[in-house]
Amino acid sequence: MNSKSHEPILRKLAVLLLAVAVPVLVWSQKKTESKPSAPAKPAAQSHTSTPAAHSNPNSPGHGNTTQRPGTPAGTSHTGTPANSRTGNTAMGSRPGTGTTTGHPGTMNAGTGTHALPGRQVSLRGGGTANVRPNGSIRSVNRNGMQINRGMHGGRTVVSTHNGARVVSTGRGGYVQRAYFARGGRTYVSRTYVVNNVTYTSVYRSYGYGGYCCYYGYAPAYYWHPAYYGWAYNPWPAPVYYGWGWNAEPWYGYYGPYYAPYPVYPSAYFWVTDWMIAASLRAAYLASVQANLELSPLAPDPEFVASLGAFPVPDDAKVTLTKEVKDQLAEEVKTQLGADQAEAGKSGNASAGSSGGGGTAGNAPPPALDPKWKTFVVNDEVSTDVDGQECSLTTGDVISRASDTPDADRNVDVKVLASKKGDCAVGAKVSVSLDDLQEMHNHFREQISGGMEELSKKQGSGGLPKAPDTGKQDGEVPAPPADTTAAKTLKDQQAAADQAETEVKQEAGNSGSGTGGGQQ
Repeated sequence: MNSKSHEPILRKLAVLLLAVAVPVLVWSQKKTESKPSAPAKPAAQSHTSTPAAHSNPNSPGHGNTTQRPGTPAGTSHTGTPANSRTGNTAMGSRPGTGTTTGHPGTMNAGTGTHALPGRQVSLRGGGTANVRPNGSIRSVNRNGMQINRGMHGGRTVVSTHNGARVVSTGRGGYVQRAYFARGGRTYVSRTYVVNNVTYTSVYRSYGYGGYCCYYGYAPAYYWHPAYYGWAYNPWPAPVYYGWGWNAEPWYGYYGPYYAPYPVYPSAYFWVTDWMIAASLRAAYLASVQANLELSPLAPDPEFVASLGAFPVPDDAKVTLTKEVKDQLAEEVKTQLGADQAEAGKSGNASAGSSGGGGTAGNAPPPALDPKWKTFVVNDEVSTDVDGQECSLTTGDVISRASDTPDADRNVDVKVLASKKGDCAVGAKVSVSLDDLQEMHNHFREQISGGMEELSKKQGSGGLPKAPDTGKQDGEVPAPPADTTAAKTLKDQQAAADQAETEVKQEAGNSGSGTGGGQQ
Protein backbone atom coordinates (compact mmCIF):
# COMPACT_ATOMS: atom_id res chain seq x y z
CA MET A 1 0.00 0.00 0.00
CA ASN A 2 1.25 3.47 -0.85
CA SER A 3 2.61 5.16 2.26
CA LYS A 4 0.68 8.31 1.39
CA SER A 5 -2.56 6.49 2.14
CA HIS A 6 -1.56 6.40 5.79
CA GLU A 7 -0.98 10.15 6.03
CA PRO A 8 -4.52 11.18 7.10
CA ILE A 9 -4.54 8.56 9.86
CA LEU A 10 -1.05 9.45 11.03
CA ARG A 11 -1.92 13.12 10.94
CA LYS A 12 -4.96 12.65 13.19
CA LEU A 13 -3.04 10.37 15.54
CA ALA A 14 -0.21 12.89 15.86
CA VAL A 15 -2.65 15.69 16.54
CA LEU A 16 -4.49 13.68 19.17
CA LEU A 17 -1.29 12.68 20.96
CA LEU A 18 -0.03 16.25 20.91
CA ALA A 19 -3.24 17.84 22.10
CA VAL A 20 -3.66 15.38 24.94
CA ALA A 21 -0.06 14.87 25.99
CA VAL A 22 0.74 18.41 27.10
CA PRO A 23 -2.22 18.89 29.47
CA VAL A 24 -1.63 15.43 30.91
CA LEU A 25 2.01 16.36 31.51
CA VAL A 26 0.98 19.58 33.22
CA TRP A 27 -1.44 17.72 35.49
CA SER A 28 1.12 15.05 36.30
CA GLN A 29 3.62 17.71 37.30
CA LYS A 30 1.07 19.29 39.61
CA LYS A 31 0.61 15.97 41.42
CA THR A 32 3.96 16.53 43.08
CA GLU A 33 2.85 19.85 44.54
CA SER A 34 1.57 20.03 48.08
CA LYS A 35 -2.21 20.01 48.19
CA PRO A 36 -3.49 23.43 49.34
CA SER A 37 -5.60 23.43 52.43
CA ALA A 38 -9.25 24.25 51.89
CA PRO A 39 -12.40 24.17 53.95
CA ALA A 40 -14.52 21.07 53.66
CA LYS A 41 -16.87 21.15 50.69
CA PRO A 42 -20.31 19.65 50.37
CA ALA A 43 -20.67 16.63 48.15
CA ALA A 44 -20.49 17.36 44.45
CA GLN A 45 -23.72 17.95 42.61
CA SER A 46 -24.91 15.20 40.36
CA HIS A 47 -24.76 15.82 36.64
CA THR A 48 -27.97 16.01 34.70
CA SER A 49 -28.27 12.97 32.53
CA THR A 50 -31.08 13.95 30.21
CA PRO A 51 -29.49 14.69 26.85
CA ALA A 52 -30.80 17.52 24.74
CA ALA A 53 -29.82 18.92 21.40
CA HIS A 54 -27.56 21.86 22.09
CA SER A 55 -28.08 25.18 20.46
CA ASN A 56 -25.88 27.16 18.16
CA PRO A 57 -26.90 30.73 18.96
CA ASN A 58 -25.63 33.78 17.24
CA SER A 59 -23.89 36.48 19.19
CA PRO A 60 -26.19 39.00 20.83
CA GLY A 61 -26.09 42.33 19.08
CA HIS A 62 -27.90 45.44 18.02
CA GLY A 63 -27.74 47.01 14.61
CA ASN A 64 -24.70 46.18 12.53
CA THR A 65 -22.34 45.68 15.47
CA THR A 66 -22.52 43.60 18.58
CA GLN A 67 -21.70 43.84 22.19
CA ARG A 68 -19.09 41.42 23.41
CA PRO A 69 -20.73 38.11 22.61
CA GLY A 70 -20.98 35.21 24.99
CA THR A 71 -19.98 31.77 23.78
CA PRO A 72 -22.56 29.26 24.95
CA ALA A 73 -21.10 25.88 25.75
CA GLY A 74 -21.62 23.65 22.77
CA THR A 75 -21.54 26.37 20.13
CA SER A 76 -18.99 27.02 17.45
CA HIS A 77 -15.87 28.72 18.76
CA THR A 78 -15.47 30.92 15.72
CA GLY A 79 -17.99 33.70 15.47
CA THR A 80 -19.01 33.76 19.13
CA PRO A 81 -15.95 34.35 21.29
CA ALA A 82 -16.84 34.53 24.94
CA ASN A 83 -13.81 35.56 26.80
CA SER A 84 -12.93 39.03 25.74
CA ARG A 85 -9.35 38.98 26.94
CA THR A 86 -8.51 35.35 26.33
CA GLY A 87 -7.64 34.96 22.70
CA ASN A 88 -5.26 32.12 23.35
CA THR A 89 -3.26 30.57 26.14
CA ALA A 90 0.41 29.80 26.07
CA MET A 91 1.47 26.40 24.76
CA GLY A 92 1.15 23.76 27.41
CA SER A 93 -1.14 25.73 29.64
CA ARG A 94 -4.25 24.18 31.06
CA PRO A 95 -7.72 25.57 30.41
CA GLY A 96 -8.52 28.80 32.15
CA THR A 97 -5.06 30.35 31.98
CA GLY A 98 -5.53 32.99 29.35
CA THR A 99 -3.82 36.09 30.64
CA THR A 100 -2.42 37.93 33.59
CA THR A 101 -3.44 41.34 34.85
CA GLY A 102 -4.27 43.48 31.90
CA HIS A 103 -3.91 47.13 32.89
CA PRO A 104 -0.77 49.10 32.10
CA GLY A 105 1.89 48.82 34.76
CA THR A 106 0.03 46.41 37.00
CA MET A 107 1.21 43.07 38.23
CA ASN A 108 -0.63 42.25 41.39
CA ALA A 109 1.76 41.34 44.17
CA GLY A 110 -0.87 40.18 46.59
CA THR A 111 -1.91 41.35 50.01
CA GLY A 112 1.53 41.68 51.56
CA THR A 113 4.20 44.31 51.14
CA HIS A 114 6.93 41.80 50.32
CA ALA A 115 8.16 41.21 46.79
CA LEU A 116 7.50 37.95 45.00
CA PRO A 117 10.38 35.52 44.52
CA GLY A 118 12.57 36.35 41.54
CA ARG A 119 14.85 39.11 40.40
CA GLN A 120 14.57 42.50 38.75
CA VAL A 121 16.69 43.01 35.63
CA SER A 122 17.65 46.43 34.27
CA LEU A 123 17.53 46.29 30.49
CA ARG A 124 19.95 47.89 28.05
CA GLY A 125 18.32 50.88 26.39
CA GLY A 126 16.00 51.40 29.34
CA GLY A 127 13.22 49.48 30.95
CA THR A 128 13.04 46.63 33.44
CA ALA A 129 11.99 43.00 33.57
CA ASN A 130 10.99 40.77 36.45
CA VAL A 131 12.10 37.16 36.15
CA ARG A 132 10.86 34.26 38.27
CA PRO A 133 13.31 31.94 40.04
CA ASN A 134 12.75 29.32 37.32
CA GLY A 135 13.84 31.81 34.64
CA SER A 136 10.39 32.53 33.20
CA ILE A 137 9.38 36.12 32.58
CA ARG A 138 6.87 37.61 35.00
CA SER A 139 6.76 41.13 33.55
CA VAL A 140 8.49 43.52 31.16
CA ASN A 141 8.20 47.29 31.05
CA ARG A 142 9.97 48.67 28.03
CA ASN A 143 9.47 51.55 25.59
CA GLY A 144 5.95 52.22 26.79
CA MET A 145 4.90 48.58 26.47
CA GLN A 146 3.90 46.51 29.50
CA ILE A 147 4.06 42.70 29.21
CA ASN A 148 2.71 40.47 31.98
CA ARG A 149 2.88 36.68 32.05
CA GLY A 150 1.00 34.45 34.45
CA MET A 151 2.33 31.36 36.16
CA HIS A 152 0.72 29.18 33.49
CA GLY A 153 2.23 31.14 30.61
CA GLY A 154 -0.66 33.40 29.56
CA ARG A 155 0.47 36.77 28.27
CA THR A 156 -1.08 40.24 28.29
CA VAL A 157 0.52 43.10 26.39
CA VAL A 158 -0.61 46.71 26.90
CA SER A 159 0.59 49.77 25.01
CA THR A 160 -0.64 52.97 23.36
CA HIS A 161 -0.71 53.40 19.59
CA ASN A 162 -1.91 56.56 17.83
CA GLY A 163 -3.90 57.59 20.88
CA ALA A 164 -5.55 54.18 21.29
CA ARG A 165 -5.08 51.74 24.14
CA VAL A 166 -4.06 48.36 22.72
CA VAL A 167 -4.44 45.20 24.80
CA SER A 168 -3.27 41.94 23.28
CA THR A 169 -3.78 38.44 24.71
CA GLY A 170 -2.09 35.80 22.60
CA ARG A 171 -4.11 35.46 19.41
CA GLY A 172 -6.67 38.07 20.40
CA GLY A 173 -7.21 41.38 22.11
CA TYR A 174 -8.81 44.77 21.61
CA VAL A 175 -8.15 48.35 20.53
CA GLN A 176 -9.85 50.98 22.70
CA ARG A 177 -10.63 54.53 21.57
CA ALA A 178 -12.56 57.55 22.83
CA TYR A 179 -16.09 57.27 21.49
CA PHE A 180 -18.99 59.25 22.96
CA ALA A 181 -19.85 61.92 25.51
CA ARG A 182 -23.28 62.78 26.88
CA GLY A 183 -24.61 64.35 30.05
CA GLY A 184 -21.18 64.65 31.63
CA ARG A 185 -20.42 60.98 30.99
CA THR A 186 -17.77 59.71 28.62
CA TYR A 187 -17.63 56.38 26.81
CA VAL A 188 -14.99 54.40 24.96
CA SER A 189 -15.35 51.81 22.24
CA ARG A 190 -13.44 48.57 22.02
CA THR A 191 -12.91 46.63 18.83
CA TYR A 192 -12.12 43.04 19.76
CA VAL A 193 -10.34 40.64 17.46
CA VAL A 194 -10.38 37.09 18.86
CA ASN A 195 -9.48 34.11 16.68
CA ASN A 196 -9.95 36.31 13.59
CA VAL A 197 -13.47 37.35 14.66
CA THR A 198 -14.12 41.09 15.08
CA TYR A 199 -16.81 42.61 17.29
CA THR A 200 -17.35 45.79 19.32
CA SER A 201 -18.46 46.89 22.78
CA VAL A 202 -19.03 50.17 24.62
CA TYR A 203 -17.74 51.04 28.09
CA ARG A 204 -18.44 53.98 30.36
CA SER A 205 -15.39 55.70 31.88
CA TYR A 206 -15.07 56.06 35.66
CA GLY A 207 -12.54 58.30 37.37
CA TYR A 208 -12.05 57.21 40.95
CA GLY A 209 -9.54 57.81 43.71
CA GLY A 210 -7.53 60.24 41.61
CA TYR A 211 -7.15 57.68 38.83
CA CYS A 212 -8.65 57.64 35.36
CA CYS A 213 -9.94 55.47 34.09
CA TYR A 214 -11.84 52.33 34.97
CA TYR A 215 -14.30 51.08 32.36
CA GLY A 216 -17.79 49.70 32.99
CA TYR A 217 -19.87 47.83 30.44
CA ALA A 218 -22.61 49.98 28.82
CA PRO A 219 -25.24 47.86 27.02
CA ALA A 220 -25.99 48.82 23.44
CA TYR A 221 -29.48 47.39 23.93
CA TYR A 222 -31.94 46.18 26.56
CA TRP A 223 -34.78 43.70 26.24
CA HIS A 224 -38.30 44.90 26.86
CA PRO A 225 -39.14 45.01 30.60
CA ALA A 226 -41.58 42.08 30.48
CA TYR A 227 -38.82 39.67 29.47
CA TYR A 228 -36.63 40.71 32.41
CA GLY A 229 -39.58 40.28 34.76
CA TRP A 230 -40.22 36.78 33.44
CA ALA A 231 -36.53 35.90 33.98
CA TYR A 232 -36.45 37.48 37.45
CA ASN A 233 -39.56 35.88 38.96
CA PRO A 234 -40.17 32.18 39.76
CA TRP A 235 -41.52 29.98 36.99
CA PRO A 236 -44.93 28.29 37.51
CA ALA A 237 -43.15 25.01 38.23
CA PRO A 238 -39.49 23.88 38.47
CA VAL A 239 -38.00 22.89 35.12
CA TYR A 240 -35.79 19.90 34.39
CA TYR A 241 -33.55 20.81 31.50
CA GLY A 242 -30.99 18.65 29.70
CA TRP A 243 -28.09 20.67 28.34
CA GLY A 244 -26.62 17.85 26.29
CA TRP A 245 -23.09 18.46 27.53
CA ASN A 246 -22.20 14.93 28.62
CA ALA A 247 -20.47 14.06 25.35
CA GLU A 248 -18.55 17.32 25.09
CA PRO A 249 -14.83 17.25 25.97
CA TRP A 250 -14.82 20.52 27.92
CA TYR A 251 -17.49 19.12 30.23
CA GLY A 252 -15.55 15.92 30.79
CA TYR A 253 -12.48 17.96 31.66
CA TYR A 254 -14.24 20.29 34.07
CA GLY A 255 -16.73 17.71 35.33
CA PRO A 256 -14.94 17.31 38.68
CA TYR A 257 -15.24 21.06 39.21
CA TYR A 258 -18.58 22.00 37.71
CA ALA A 259 -22.05 20.52 37.34
CA PRO A 260 -25.29 22.30 36.36
CA TYR A 261 -28.27 22.61 38.66
CA PRO A 262 -30.46 19.48 38.51
CA VAL A 263 -33.61 21.65 38.31
CA TYR A 264 -34.42 25.30 37.52
CA PRO A 265 -37.05 27.13 39.60
CA SER A 266 -36.42 30.38 37.70
CA ALA A 267 -34.63 31.66 34.61
CA TYR A 268 -31.82 33.33 36.54
CA PHE A 269 -30.55 29.92 37.73
CA TRP A 270 -30.57 28.76 34.10
CA VAL A 271 -28.65 31.86 33.00
CA THR A 272 -26.11 31.25 35.78
CA ASP A 273 -25.34 27.76 34.48
CA TRP A 274 -25.16 29.03 30.93
CA MET A 275 -22.60 31.72 31.75
CA ILE A 276 -20.34 29.42 33.81
CA ALA A 277 -20.39 26.78 31.10
CA ALA A 278 -19.67 29.37 28.40
CA SER A 279 -16.53 30.56 30.19
CA LEU A 280 -15.23 27.05 30.89
CA ARG A 281 -15.77 25.88 27.34
CA ALA A 282 -14.01 28.96 25.93
CA ALA A 283 -11.07 28.29 28.26
CA TYR A 284 -10.93 24.65 27.19
CA LEU A 285 -10.90 25.48 23.49
CA ALA A 286 -8.27 28.16 24.02
CA SER A 287 -6.06 25.59 25.74
CA VAL A 288 -6.50 23.11 22.89
CA GLN A 289 -5.60 25.85 20.43
CA ALA A 290 -2.51 26.70 22.45
CA ASN A 291 -1.36 23.09 22.73
CA LEU A 292 -1.44 22.82 18.96
CA GLU A 293 1.05 25.66 18.62
CA LEU A 294 3.78 23.01 18.77
CA SER A 295 2.42 21.21 15.74
CA PRO A 296 3.14 22.25 12.14
CA LEU A 297 -0.07 20.43 11.21
CA ALA A 298 -2.17 23.17 12.86
CA PRO A 299 -5.59 21.51 12.53
CA ASP A 300 -8.82 23.12 13.64
CA PRO A 301 -9.09 23.16 17.45
CA GLU A 302 -12.75 22.16 17.28
CA PHE A 303 -11.68 18.94 15.53
CA VAL A 304 -9.12 18.16 18.21
CA ALA A 305 -11.53 19.02 21.02
CA SER A 306 -14.04 16.59 19.54
CA LEU A 307 -11.58 13.70 19.80
CA GLY A 308 -11.95 13.39 23.55
CA ALA A 309 -11.50 15.05 26.90
CA PHE A 310 -8.20 15.44 28.67
CA PRO A 311 -8.07 13.04 31.65
CA VAL A 312 -8.19 14.58 35.09
CA PRO A 313 -6.45 12.81 37.99
CA ASP A 314 -8.52 11.92 41.05
CA ASP A 315 -6.50 14.22 43.29
CA ALA A 316 -7.46 17.15 41.08
CA LYS A 317 -11.15 16.79 41.85
CA VAL A 318 -12.57 19.90 43.42
CA THR A 319 -16.05 21.30 43.32
CA LEU A 320 -17.84 24.54 42.56
CA THR A 321 -20.40 24.07 45.32
CA LYS A 322 -24.11 24.75 45.15
CA GLU A 323 -23.73 27.35 47.90
CA VAL A 324 -21.27 29.35 45.81
CA LYS A 325 -23.39 29.02 42.68
CA ASP A 326 -26.42 30.22 44.61
CA GLN A 327 -24.52 33.38 45.60
CA LEU A 328 -23.70 33.99 41.96
CA ALA A 329 -27.30 33.28 40.89
CA GLU A 330 -28.59 35.88 43.34
CA GLU A 331 -26.35 38.48 41.74
CA VAL A 332 -27.62 37.46 38.29
CA LYS A 333 -31.13 38.03 39.64
CA THR A 334 -30.14 41.45 41.00
CA GLN A 335 -28.66 42.47 37.65
CA LEU A 336 -31.80 41.36 35.80
CA GLY A 337 -33.87 43.55 38.12
CA ALA A 338 -31.58 46.51 37.52
CA ASP A 339 -31.70 45.99 33.75
CA GLN A 340 -35.50 45.80 33.89
CA ALA A 341 -35.59 49.16 35.66
CA GLU A 342 -33.27 50.69 33.06
CA ALA A 343 -35.33 49.26 30.21
CA GLY A 344 -38.41 50.91 31.68
CA LYS A 345 -36.89 54.40 31.62
CA SER A 346 -37.55 56.66 28.69
CA GLY A 347 -34.67 57.91 26.60
CA ASN A 348 -32.12 55.53 28.15
CA ALA A 349 -29.93 58.48 29.08
CA SER A 350 -29.78 57.47 32.73
CA ALA A 351 -26.76 56.53 34.76
CA GLY A 352 -27.19 52.98 33.59
CA SER A 353 -27.48 49.78 35.59
CA SER A 354 -23.74 49.38 35.30
CA GLY A 355 -23.64 51.37 38.54
CA GLY A 356 -22.63 54.78 39.79
CA GLY A 357 -24.54 57.93 38.99
CA GLY A 358 -21.75 60.46 38.97
CA THR A 359 -19.56 61.86 36.25
CA ALA A 360 -16.33 60.35 35.01
CA GLY A 361 -14.44 62.39 37.60
CA ASN A 362 -15.99 61.15 40.84
CA ALA A 363 -17.80 57.82 40.42
CA PRO A 364 -16.48 54.50 41.76
CA PRO A 365 -16.56 51.75 39.13
CA PRO A 366 -19.40 49.21 39.35
CA ALA A 367 -17.13 46.50 40.79
CA LEU A 368 -17.16 48.45 44.08
CA ASP A 369 -20.95 48.75 44.20
CA PRO A 370 -22.19 47.07 47.42
CA LYS A 371 -24.62 45.00 45.34
CA TRP A 372 -21.75 43.05 43.82
CA LYS A 373 -19.69 40.81 46.06
CA THR A 374 -19.28 37.61 44.02
CA PHE A 375 -17.13 37.53 40.87
CA VAL A 376 -16.26 34.83 38.35
CA VAL A 377 -12.65 35.03 37.14
CA ASN A 378 -12.59 35.48 33.37
CA ASP A 379 -8.83 35.33 32.77
CA GLU A 380 -5.73 34.31 34.64
CA VAL A 381 -4.83 36.71 37.44
CA SER A 382 -1.53 36.33 39.24
CA THR A 383 -1.45 37.16 42.94
CA ASP A 384 0.17 35.66 46.04
CA VAL A 385 -0.45 34.03 49.39
CA ASP A 386 2.16 34.81 52.04
CA GLY A 387 4.74 35.67 49.41
CA GLN A 388 4.16 32.58 47.27
CA GLU A 389 2.77 33.31 43.83
CA CYS A 390 -0.51 31.69 42.87
CA SER A 391 -3.07 32.17 40.12
CA LEU A 392 -6.80 32.49 39.74
CA THR A 393 -8.03 31.12 36.43
CA THR A 394 -11.19 31.13 34.32
CA GLY A 395 -14.19 29.86 36.25
CA ASP A 396 -12.72 30.34 39.73
CA VAL A 397 -15.04 32.33 42.00
CA ILE A 398 -14.02 35.05 44.45
CA SER A 399 -15.81 37.34 46.89
CA ARG A 400 -14.82 40.96 47.41
CA ALA A 401 -13.67 41.41 51.00
CA SER A 402 -12.86 45.14 51.00
CA ASP A 403 -14.70 48.18 49.70
CA THR A 404 -11.73 50.49 49.19
CA PRO A 405 -8.63 49.84 47.04
CA ASP A 406 -5.22 50.18 48.64
CA ALA A 407 -2.52 52.59 47.46
CA ASP A 408 -1.67 50.24 44.59
CA ARG A 409 -5.34 50.07 43.49
CA ASN A 410 -5.68 46.48 44.71
CA VAL A 411 -8.76 45.06 46.41
CA ASP A 412 -8.83 42.20 48.93
CA VAL A 413 -10.87 39.16 47.91
CA LYS A 414 -11.57 35.71 49.33
CA VAL A 415 -11.37 32.60 47.16
CA LEU A 416 -14.73 30.80 47.18
CA ALA A 417 -14.04 28.18 44.51
CA SER A 418 -10.89 27.27 42.60
CA LYS A 419 -9.40 24.47 40.59
CA LYS A 420 -6.41 22.28 41.44
CA GLY A 421 -3.20 24.30 41.31
CA ASP A 422 -4.90 27.68 41.72
CA CYS A 423 -5.02 29.81 44.87
CA ALA A 424 -6.58 27.67 47.60
CA VAL A 425 -10.23 27.92 48.57
CA GLY A 426 -10.54 30.14 51.63
CA ALA A 427 -7.36 32.07 50.87
CA LYS A 428 -7.44 35.84 51.16
CA VAL A 429 -5.58 37.45 48.27
CA SER A 430 -5.74 40.74 46.41
CA VAL A 431 -6.49 41.56 42.80
CA SER A 432 -6.28 44.86 40.98
CA LEU A 433 -9.46 46.89 40.78
CA ASP A 434 -8.95 46.92 37.00
CA ASP A 435 -9.14 43.14 36.89
CA LEU A 436 -12.11 43.02 39.25
CA GLN A 437 -13.95 45.49 37.03
CA GLU A 438 -13.19 43.38 33.95
CA MET A 439 -14.65 40.37 35.76
CA HIS A 440 -17.81 42.36 36.42
CA ASN A 441 -17.92 43.48 32.78
CA HIS A 442 -17.65 39.89 31.66
CA PHE A 443 -20.38 38.91 34.11
CA ARG A 444 -22.74 41.45 32.58
CA GLU A 445 -21.85 40.49 29.03
CA GLN A 446 -22.39 36.82 29.78
CA ILE A 447 -25.80 37.61 31.25
CA SER A 448 -26.64 39.25 27.93
CA GLY A 449 -25.45 36.13 26.14
CA GLY A 450 -27.50 33.88 28.41
CA MET A 451 -30.63 35.98 27.96
CA GLU A 452 -30.11 35.89 24.20
CA GLU A 453 -29.88 32.10 24.28
CA LEU A 454 -32.88 31.81 26.56
CA SER A 455 -34.94 33.99 24.23
CA LYS A 456 -34.35 31.38 21.53
CA LYS A 457 -34.94 28.36 23.78
CA GLN A 458 -38.02 29.61 25.66
CA GLY A 459 -41.09 27.52 25.01
CA SER A 460 -39.05 24.43 24.08
CA GLY A 461 -37.13 21.67 25.85
CA GLY A 462 -39.37 21.97 28.89
CA LEU A 463 -38.75 25.72 29.33
CA PRO A 464 -41.87 27.89 29.80
CA LYS A 465 -42.77 30.38 27.10
CA ALA A 466 -41.53 33.93 27.66
CA PRO A 467 -43.47 37.14 27.01
CA ASP A 468 -42.22 39.90 24.73
CA THR A 469 -38.53 39.35 23.88
CA GLY A 470 -38.11 42.49 21.81
CA LYS A 471 -35.13 44.86 22.23
CA GLN A 472 -34.66 48.58 22.63
CA ASP A 473 -31.69 50.93 22.48
CA GLY A 474 -29.30 51.09 25.40
CA GLU A 475 -27.22 53.89 26.87
CA VAL A 476 -25.34 54.82 23.71
CA PRO A 477 -25.36 53.66 20.09
CA ALA A 478 -23.28 50.64 19.13
CA PRO A 479 -19.92 51.78 17.70
CA PRO A 480 -18.46 50.97 14.29
CA ALA A 481 -15.57 48.55 14.24
CA ASP A 482 -12.00 49.81 13.97
CA THR A 483 -10.87 48.36 10.65
CA THR A 484 -7.20 48.67 11.63
CA ALA A 485 -7.55 46.72 14.90
CA ALA A 486 -6.38 43.35 13.56
CA LYS A 487 -3.15 44.80 12.16
CA THR A 488 -2.53 46.91 15.25
CA LEU A 489 -2.80 43.85 17.49
CA LYS A 490 -0.62 41.77 15.20
CA ASP A 491 2.09 44.44 15.21
CA GLN A 492 1.93 44.70 18.99
CA GLN A 493 2.29 40.95 19.46
CA ALA A 494 5.30 40.90 17.14
CA ALA A 495 6.92 43.72 19.13
CA ALA A 496 6.22 41.85 22.37
CA ASP A 497 7.77 38.66 20.96
CA GLN A 498 10.92 40.57 20.09
CA ALA A 499 11.04 42.29 23.49
CA GLU A 500 10.73 38.97 25.33
CA THR A 501 13.47 37.42 23.22
CA GLU A 502 15.78 40.30 24.06
CA VAL A 503 14.86 40.12 27.75
CA LYS A 504 15.69 36.41 27.90
CA GLN A 505 19.04 37.06 26.29
CA GLU A 506 19.88 39.95 28.59
CA ALA A 507 18.62 38.17 31.70
CA GLY A 508 20.64 35.10 30.80
CA ASN A 509 23.78 37.13 30.25
CA SER A 510 23.31 39.12 33.43
CA GLY A 511 24.45 37.41 36.58
CA SER A 512 23.42 40.47 38.52
CA GLY A 513 20.39 42.70 38.53
CA THR A 514 18.55 44.45 41.25
CA GLY A 515 17.18 42.20 43.92
CA GLY A 516 13.50 41.65 43.23
CA GLY A 517 12.66 39.65 46.29
CA GLN A 518 15.02 36.74 45.72
CA GLN A 519 14.00 34.03 48.18
